[in-house]
Amino acid sequence: AFLGTIKLFLIAGVGSMIGGLLLAAMRVSPVPVLRTFGTAYVNILRNTPLTLVFFFFAFAYPRLEIVDLSFFARACTALIVYTSAFVCEVVRSGINTVPVGQAEASRALGLRFTQTLSAIILPQAVRSVVPPLTNVQIALLKNTTIAAGFSVFEAGGIYQTLSERGYNVLIGLLWVALGFLVLVVPLTLLQRRLEQRWSVAR
Repeated sequence: AFLGTIKLFLIAGVGSMIGGLLLAAMRVSPVPVLRTFGTAYVNILRNTPLTLVFFFFAFAYPRLEIVDLSFFARACTALIVYTSAFVCEVVRSGINTVPVGQAEASRALGLRFTQTLSAIILPQAVRSVVPPLTNVQIALLKNTTIAAGFSVFEAGGIYQTLSERGYNVLIGLLWVALGFLVLVVPLTLLQRRLEQRWSVAR
């Protein structure tokens, strides 16, 4: 079950980082259509309960008959779609901390928007948002428990198996809590390590 949790977290974590970076690029893009799409996406997803997103991918998505996905793939997609909005806002706040003069200087040197963003702005922005970005990923790890209600075998559904087999559910859930603690602590230590290594001088 915990292996399922780790798979969900790793796939959704990487996917949400990529999606969040793309959305952040849209939100600061000089193209109005991209800015509008990015803003609408973030505002809608941030104000939508994750359970509702899971319901959509579990029950409404199959009716669209686009691509036939397994429950696990749909759970990953739901987590990516939802978490990307939060990653986007964290990265965008980091972009806002980079002095405007650096973007203006890069444009004066003839760099395109994509070159400026990828080579100058994002490297500095990511350094300044390590703590909140790690917090978003920790929240994602905890959110994987919702997948248990949608036929995805992961740690959040252990209590159902324990209950069906007559085991002590309380003790089982305490072990689940300990397991999540084991998964979260390395992320916290990694956050501190990166924060010390990439700390931005104030």
